[in-house]
Amino acid sequence: MTRAPEQPRDPLIWCWAIALGFWALLLWNLAIPSTDYFDEVHYLPAAREMLTLNRFANREHPLFGKEMLALGIALFGDNPWGWRLIPSLAGTLALFASMRAIWFGTLDRFAAVATGLLIASGFHLFVASRIAMLDIFMLCAVAVAYWQLAAAMREPEKGRWRLALAGIALGLAMGAKWNAIPLAMVPSLAFLVLRWRAGRRRLLLSRRGMPVPGITLVEAALWLGVVPLAVYAATFIPGFLYAREAIPEGLIAHHRFMLDLQEQVKKAHPYQSTWQQWVLNTRAIWYLYEPVDGAQRGVLLVGNPLTMWLGLPALLWCAVTGAWKRWPAHGAVAFLYVASLGLWVVAPKPIQFYYHYSLPSMFLLAALALALADLRNAGWRKTSGGVLILSVGLFAVFFPILSALPLSGPRAFEFWTWLPGWR
Repeated sequence: MTRAPEQPRDPLIWCWAIALGFWALLLWNLAIPSTDYFDEVHYLPAAREMLTLNRFANREHPLFGKEMLALGIALFGDNPWGWRLIPSLAGTLALFASMRAIWFGTLDRFAAVATGLLIASGFHLFVASRIAMLDIFMLCAVAVAYWQLAAAMREPEKGRWRLALAGIALGLAMGAKWNAIPLAMVPSLAFLVLRWRAGRRRLLLSRRGMPVPGITLVEAALWLGVVPLAVYAATFIPGFLYAREAIPEGLIAHHRFMLDLQEQVKKAHPYQSTWQQWVLNTRAIWYLYEPVDGAQRGVLLVGNPLTMWLGLPALLWCAVTGAWKRWPAHGAVAFLYVASLGLWVVAPKPIQFYYHYSLPSMFLLAALALALADLRNAGWRKTSGGVLILSVGLFAVFFPILSALPLSGPRAFEFWTWLPGWR
């Protein structure tokens, strides 16, 4: 008799441990600076206005992220903890969801754990989770959506409620920032393509075949098309309730107004950058660098130099193996990176910033995790493990200027500005 194949063990405990350890690091020094900084100066006033429903502020962005900031202020007070605790929880959930998405997509324990370690030490998510801005809520919702989508394909008996959760998360992602729109369109289109390729004669009503057996194409259109749009529209409800400058003209007209506001920002900014600089990690942003709370402090948004650069050949590897060997997780990660970055290649918004790369960077690091898992499976265990150790080590080196720790003096930044564009 042949032995039964080994069943991979779910690294759920590791996923929880990495996520909770990440949250502990986020909470350390979270209330410093004790005043609002960088783009908090735009979003916190808008959140305060939302609590009073007096004047509709910051009208160029969707509302969900500001609703979450207002929730934090309502629960924990109008203070640094109230501003930043909810973003820290969103960042922690984004990290956990990313690991679960890779696990369900690959059933590879190492790939799931490596994804968590690389994203946690990749700088982007850490910085975004410690500031009251909108991006972290988009990152969280996208990660949750793709976790549920991967799980629905792996466990079709739970497919219906997982697709429903994915639809809700996609709507919230768009309701946080429009960056999520391309990734919100992918699941429904992918469901259509995969069901079409399954060769079902009753395309719309067949319950057989990929990607989620038991779910018809019509039902998938409900969960992945109608629900996201309905949830997205619902996030604008407070906009109709303001006493001043509400949305009397209707939601569609208001979107034209939002788009006009975003396209009108044409004044050059010292920290603006291009997508080519994001990919090469050559242009950073100093969110903070000044004496504050009794010490010289800084917060630098830059990518982990090791993993941002190693991730590029890893992306190529995932694209090639996804197409040639038909490894779905590899191909999906490469495609989603291109889809999330491609928005900024064609976007009419003239002034762009490196924090727009936070979403593509998560797919980049997931691609690196998959490539390291392939190296490990090919016998290169020390190499794959060494990359993870070096990534965490570099995170430790940069930690003082990722978390606003006290620095030695005004010229302390020179230790971390390895490239001219990081200064």
